[in-house]
Amino acid sequence: MSKILFVVTGATYWTLADGTQHPTGYWAEEAVAPYQVFEAAGHTVTVATPGGVVPAVDKGSLAPEANGGEEGAAKIAAGLEAFTELRHPVRLEDVDLADYDAVFYPGGHGPMEDLAVDPVSGRLLVDALASGKPLGVVCHAPAALLAATLPDGTNAFAGYRLTGFTNAEEIQAGLADKAKWLIQDRLVAAGTDFQEGEPWAPKVVVDRNLVTGQNPASAAPLAAELVKKLS
Repeated sequence: MSKILFVVTGATYWTLADGTQHPTGYWAEEAVAPYQVFEAAGHTVTVATPGGVVPAVDKGSLAPEANGGEEGAAKIAAGLEAFTELRHPVRLEDVDLADYDAVFYPGGHGPMEDLAVDPVSGRLLVDALASGKPLGVVCHAPAALLAATLPDGTNAFAGYRLTGFTNAEEIQAGLADKAKWLIQDRLVAAGTDFQEGEPWAPKVVVDRNLVTGQNPASAAPLAAELVKKLS
């Protein structure tokens, strides 16, 4: 049995380019699907958020249209209800990486608001990458990698092959023209080798101990890759 740290956004909104606050949080499928994969494999999960706030789910991620219909939405809602650790997070500031065997970051637009500029999360990511422990990051959560800077000012993930929510997907989601910045653009600028797959299709990229997923559909396959690395 391994212990997996879920680092979840504490943001409840995403500030758009015009200053308005777009309600958000974490994306349900990206938390629930990996949780179920990890639990089925016999691993335990601890949730951490900045300040230990109880994370907010993006209401849009609970809608039938985001889950393939009413049945899918009901399954996600039930999965979220069973994910009791989300309601009792620890403070990210108190986390000791040595206590965990793997680290996972689910997405939602929330990480673009807080984790992208969070120095505590940034240090954890630098340390997790250097430790060799499996590190999974999916969809919008790769925004958190932007805070993972080394003492010389470069990004710890520069040169790594990875993926995340693409510009094409943000355009199709209808928010690209309202955003201050886009994840793909910023990760490319940080020196990463960004791998873009077909919009909305599952895509997982593995480079050393880093496992990244492009979108919500990639969350469960990414979790399966982490389980393989833990076995």
